[in-house]
Amino acid sequence: MSHSDTSRPFLELRAIHKRFGGVHALQGVDMLIHPGEAYHLLGENGCGKSTVIKVISGVHAPSEGEIILDGTTFDSLSPIQALEAGIETVYQDLSLLPNLTVEENIALGQQLVSGNGRLMRGLNKKLLAETAAEAIRNVGLSPTRELMKSPTAELPLAIRQRVAIARAIASKARLVIMDEPTTSLTRKEVDALIELVAKLRASNVAVLFVTHKLEESYRIGGQVIVFRDGQCVAQGKIEDYSRADLSKLMTGREIEALRYRQGKPMDGEMIRIRDAGSGEAFFDVNFAVKKGEILGITGLSDSGRNELAMAMTGHLGLTHGSIEIEGKPTRIPSPAAAIALGIGYVPEDRLSEGLFIQKSILENEITLIFNKLTNRFGMINAGKGRREASRIAELMTVNTKDIDLPVGALSGGNQQKVLIGRWLSIEPRILVLHGPTVGVDVGSKDSIYRAVQAMAERGISLIIVSDDLPELLQNCDRILVMNRGEMVDELDAETADEKQIYRSMLASIREAAE
Repeated sequence: MSHSDTSRPFLELRAIHKRFGGVHALQGVDMLIHPGEAYHLLGENGCGKSTVIKVISGVHAPSEGEIILDGTTFDSLSPIQALEAGIETVYQDLSLLPNLTVEENIALGQQLVSGNGRLMRGLNKKLLAETAAEAIRNVGLSPTRELMKSPTAELPLAIRQRVAIARAIASKARLVIMDEPTTSLTRKEVDALIELVAKLRASNVAVLFVTHKLEESYRIGGQVIVFRDGQCVAQGKIEDYSRADLSKLMTGREIEALRYRQGKPMDGEMIRIRDAGSGEAFFDVNFAVKKGEILGITGLSDSGRNELAMAMTGHLGLTHGSIEIEGKPTRIPSPAAAIALGIGYVPEDRLSEGLFIQKSILENEITLIFNKLTNRFGMINAGKGRREASRIAELMTVNTKDIDLPVGALSGGNQQKVLIGRWLSIEPRILVLHGPTVGVDVGSKDSIYRAVQAMAERGISLIIVSDDLPELLQNCDRILVMNRGEMVDELDAETADEKQIYRSMLASIREAAE
């Protein structure tokens, strides 16, 4: 259900400014949110999207401007005021309490709000269980005792994300803000989320997405709100804007939907996988990658693609089969062994698995080569390390002149560039990229894709494991499709299309083989 033109907005921002020291993060932002509408907040990393949702949810107080909430004007909101008004936020880091159970994470907030931030009369366990069970069903999960009593730290990332969404809708929200909600979801789970959004809108709940995935935004429909450099540069119906229009509004420049891969693989195999398997995760996998080739591997989340990436990089052992590097049989029993062989691995979750978020760009970039930078007394050659970190930051077009900044101060796209660039320090022969542009804006994607192509031109063999099919089609030479642990299809990325790949991803093994 969409709002009518005459309906009163649930939320209005008027001339909102936010300054952090010398950084003017929001510069006169105006925004309207009506009940029952879906909004897609688009923009490059660092443009102010995260800041504005923190203003709306009460985390940050504006430096100037007004917030009009359900007809009442505020200079700023507190988190409890926002929650009381029905504003629920699912942040990109999920903000779940890892030691609490699923039902506690989902339903405690409701009781805290009713107690004005305190559990005044103790915990109502019966209400807690009922509230959590209803919310978990709404996101397509079954409220089994095993799930509901599990600490969230023990759950896969995709399940944790759905728990966070369930928590947001458990309190009968009027506005649900979702920061990159589909980052770790499969296509089937994305379909379920889109159905959930339709239900929320039918209940007159507004939904605000912070997203980089235009395909999903067009499927959901509603309105777009485009930010650039701390300003709202456009708001209107999404169908009124083409992808090219939105890309130009976000970046201020034309970004073509082009195929980045123009080069060709070199002669000679770099890596060959023979009859490889690991328990029940995958089995009888065979393929080879040439020097300077870019190979894509895709499949559903349970297809074995993730475990295969981990096995190639020493994070998971093979139970049968073998790996050859430049024709020589080898074992990769650990990540350290992979690094010694010149194999790098960029994990899917840069925050928890990849970066030292509190450390500087400099420290993150040289962490793999401390042994090359130390003398016989164990002292690091600081000048040499700084030169190497600066070289890598320049190669990866990291948007900062100060490599002493903590990585946590960078936008998501620049964080990802730091993580990928780290592996250039070891001069890798093979680089496995798992979801290389997850949570990255359109401008940073363009920079990362160009960096990937430059690596291939230098003879590095790249393996991209991803469910972002346009990413694979634009960047790879070949695409291998996995289904239920087997490699079921091989496609030429230059001539294939998304429908062909989906058929193989979703078909049974027998159908895919036929």
